Amino acid sequence: MLKPDFNNENIAELNNTTVPQVEYLNLQVLAQQYAPLNLMINGVLSLLFLMLGALVYVQNWIVLPSALHNFIPYALCIFAVTSLLIILLNFLADKQKRYALRQLDLHFSSGLMFKKLVSQPISRIQHVELKRGPLERFKNLATLQVYSAGGSHYTFEIPGLELATAQQIHQFILKNKDLIHNA
Repeated sequence: MLKPDFNNENIAELNNTTVPQVEYLNLQVLAQQYAPLNLMINGVLSLLFLMLGALVYVQNWIVLPSALHNFIPYALCIFAVTSLLIILLNFLADKQKRYALRQLDLHFSSGLMFKKLVSQPISRIQHVELKRGPLERFKNLATLQVYSAGGSHYTFEIPGLELATAQQIHQFILKNKDLIHNA
């Protein structure tokens, strides 16, 4: 079977000034209640672990070796300081998460120190899911998971969207992914 010759003779050349720059995306912020909700969840979980460690320290029904018993307060202090730093970094990172939906593609930007921008053409989206846990339902939020063609795991997810916004993006993708592909 002969392969057709490929050439770029009839295709206009592109240069940096004519290609749309991804840096100039109109990135949208996530819902206002997303970062505080994550802050509360992480804070409560850390507090529960600290309380569990304190309970192990003060309990008297299981005898601990003295070296371990003396180490627990130091371990709890290290855990508390580390947890506070991680919670603060996660809170600041949640504030940096953004998304953009254009007619032909969907973008998600994240990262505090190491920036990451994931872009997915709408025509390559296999399916999209709305996920809502109990706290997300309470705060009227949703997470949009985007699956690309050929993958069993989602390509990326956009957390912390207001439910109405997530449903609009979901419907837009479902409505347009086949139209764009067939055009």
